[in-house]
Amino acid sequence: MARAMFEYTKTILNKVSFDSTLFCKELEKAIKRLLPYEIDELRIWISNLIKENPDLDRCLIYLKS
Repeated sequence: MARAMFEYTKTILNKVSFDSTLFCKELEKAIKRLLPYEIDELRIWISNLIKENPDLDRCLIYLKS
């Protein structure tokens, strides 16, 4: 079940990646739902996404806390 939540989170974040404000809000919600090891995986996935959309870089602050 938890893996499904991780995949769902990636889908949502990918869909809202056009707007950095919305992306940050969804990322903040995702961090509350995901397990610690999933957050580590998400950090890697987001770093790859930022290469395509550098505007999302400001959202990394949520992953550092």
